[in-house]
Amino acid sequence: MGQVNKISMDAYTYDLPQDRIAEYPVDQRDQSRILVMQDGIPGDDIFYNLPGYLPEGGMMVFNDTRVIRARLVFFKDTGARIEVFCLEPVLPSPEISQAFEAASPVTWKCLIGNAKKWRSGKLSIELKTADGEVNFEAERIGEKDGVFLVQFSWDQAAISFAGVLEAAGRVPLPPYIERDAEDDDVDRYQTIYARQDGSVAAPTAGLHFTEEVLNSIRRKKIDIEHVTLHVSAGTFKPVSHDDIRDHEMHNEQIIISRKLVEALIRNKGAVTAVGTTSMRTLESLYWFGSLLTQNPGADFSVKQWQPYDGKQDRVSKDEALNNVLQHMKTSGKGEISGSTSLIIIPSYQFRIVDILATNFHMPRSTLLLLVAAFAGEKWRDAYQYALDNGFRFLSYGDSCLFFRNDQKS
Repeated sequence: MGQVNKISMDAYTYDLPQDRIAEYPVDQRDQSRILVMQDGIPGDDIFYNLPGYLPEGGMMVFNDTRVIRARLVFFKDTGARIEVFCLEPVLPSPEISQAFEAASPVTWKCLIGNAKKWRSGKLSIELKTADGEVNFEAERIGEKDGVFLVQFSWDQAAISFAGVLEAAGRVPLPPYIERDAEDDDVDRYQTIYARQDGSVAAPTAGLHFTEEVLNSIRRKKIDIEHVTLHVSAGTFKPVSHDDIRDHEMHNEQIIISRKLVEALIRNKGAVTAVGTTSMRTLESLYWFGSLLTQNPGADFSVKQWQPYDGKQDRVSKDEALNNVLQHMKTSGKGEISGSTSLIIIPSYQFRIVDILATNFHMPRSTLLLLVAAFAGEKWRDAYQYALDNGFRFLSYGDSCLFFRNDQKS
């Protein structure tokens, strides 16, 4: 861990009434509100006007992961409702892209609602798909620390697990939205640029963007680039310890294209991250490149406390990015996949990102710590302004725009 000072989570909390948590999105994506922190002063606007606050040139980076229908509902013969929430794949591959392409059977780590009512035996659903009727079954095969291993099987070899989930699953709304998913959520709990299946939660900062807003960004000569971070259910994992040093950060799969690395190397303007997932992916890319300085054969696996061990601080951004590019050229790959459990807390020095567009986050969360690290103590003024002025919070809520705390907007 290195020299990480104690950070008490009591200092990163605020009172969030339930009625301030948005249960539904606004009617039109880009008509949500945005709080803009300029020179440390909060201002209020409509998200449609976001491009006007961005400097010309530079680049904006989006997470193009696509939310899967990870929530499955079965009923036992007794009528008991069993809810299975898919977390991450185990077999035939832990790689998300391969896991979705797999044929029957597959094994996933899952959460199970009403698990006491389902200790053994198979549960099944009859599905209607474009390829005909499918019998879809689930069986508990293991458990550890409240997470269950579930084997899924189905009787149509031509259908992938992704196809089965599309037919059987429901939109996995966050636990703090106290309603069942509805038809509109299929579209609204998904960004318009989502491409890569794999998330069990949306990268919600991107939910506000429309083609009109994207075109306005392009007109400012801001390049639009994409990364992929498959958001895990760990994003909702509460920090149960008072000292952040005792918290174990969740691990998430990421994919970076050579096109993005080359764009970052060419870029001379500000880099805007859309959401905390894009932020963590970009900063993780730096730490992978930094690691390659010491070990050119290193795996793309960024650990939670890697930035805080003091061993790699002298590597410049350009050197780190060029290390990654050379690694990709040597391997002949157009993209690389890896994983990150990077935690960004106050004292973190940002290497790549200059501007952050994000939603409002839960009290006592690692996401709020990230915002505090980026915006400095002004995060408190921003959140108090939002609470005082009727902003809507969390996944379906409003947005905010922060400039790095050592820069002026």
